[in-house]
Amino acid sequence: MDNKTTRIPLIMLAGLAIAFVAACSPRIATRGHAPDPEQLEQISVGESTKGDVTNILGSPSSVAAFDENVWLYISSVTETVAFFEPETVQQKVILISFDAANRVEILSEYDLEDGKPVIPTDRVTPTAGREITILQQLFGNLGRFSEQK
Repeated sequence: MDNKTTRIPLIMLAGLAIAFVAACSPRIATRGHAPDPEQLEQISVGESTKGDVTNILGSPSSVAAFDENVWLYISSVTETVAFFEPETVQQKVILISFDAANRVEILSEYDLEDGKPVIPTDRVTPTAGREITILQQLFGNLGRFSEQK
């Protein structure tokens, strides 16, 4: 056997090993924007206004649904390995609440450890009407055509 024919299986084996290792390396996804600690230090409770916060941190990720004076800056980092579910490895929430004069009243920072898991319920909200099958949906309107003038 010559030297060239023995190298081909070794090259193929090395290629498979590289592909295997690359497939198992985690994919990292970053969502949102986490303000730097230096930026947060520029915000003074009782002094900074909504405009100041917007200039320093930018627009919030979210505004509370029932109180427009509560702003949230949310960021997270997730890792996905191969075909497994993504796992959140880092999460940061900055909560800024404003008083009636639009000045910062509360500045809080929360991490992944501060969160609580949400367990969805399997209850179903009843709706009015009746449930129809797919066949009733497909053939229910046969013969109900009206001529438009």
